[in-house]
Amino acid sequence: MKVRPLFFIALLGASVCQPAAAQSDPARILGPSGSSYAVPVTSLKGARFVSTLRQQYDFSCGSAAVATLLTHHYDRKVDEVEVFKHMFERGDQAKIRREGFSMLDMKLYLDSSGFRAEGVRASLDQLSAARVPAIALIRENGYAHFVVVKGLRAKRVVIGDPAMGTRVLDRTDFERFWTNGILLVINDQPERARFDRDEDWRVRPPAPIGQGIGGNATDVLLLRRGPMDF
Repeated sequence: MKVRPLFFIALLGASVCQPAAAQSDPARILGPSGSSYAVPVTSLKGARFVSTLRQQYDFSCGSAAVATLLTHHYDRKVDEVEVFKHMFERGDQAKIRREGFSMLDMKLYLDSSGFRAEGVRASLDQLSAARVPAIALIRENGYAHFVVVKGLRAKRVVIGDPAMGTRVLDRTDFERFWTNGILLVINDQPERARFDRDEDWRVRPPAPIGQGIGGNATDVLLLRRGPMDF
């Protein structure tokens, strides 16, 4: 991807953490002649955190975004606590408590983990052409927080939001929230990158009936409203 590296990246803030999604019990479906069988049930809200790690602390969206990027897009399983501890111990702790992690904190962590990461100024079209995911800072509803750009199709963008899970935005809305035009990308391992996957887009199914998130009849998603859904 031909983009201009940014050698000085400003310290950027984080968002407020949301409560963890509750797990749903299997639903028991009645069949012919009184038989029944159990079907795994996941609310749509719970499904949003299948490929996005939920942030655990009020200033940790940066560490959750890095953990999401590595776990779900580079096949390097890591949890948020590990990333958080590494970046917090090596960063300006007072500033992190006040403002959250910065892109520089995230870059240094990725570099120490065997990746070459850079903050770059690039368009969504350039990112899509390169077929690599990225971390971006967006400002939405008064909060600045980091998200993972997971894919781009037509006029929509799918993101991994550590506070709200995987969600789809209109491209015009995303670009309005993404005010600095900066992306944190891993540049040296494009063959490992997973970008624009169908399963990420399925968090916004066309209708609650007719298409489940899973294609297997034994792994059906029933869109059941949970206590935190609205």
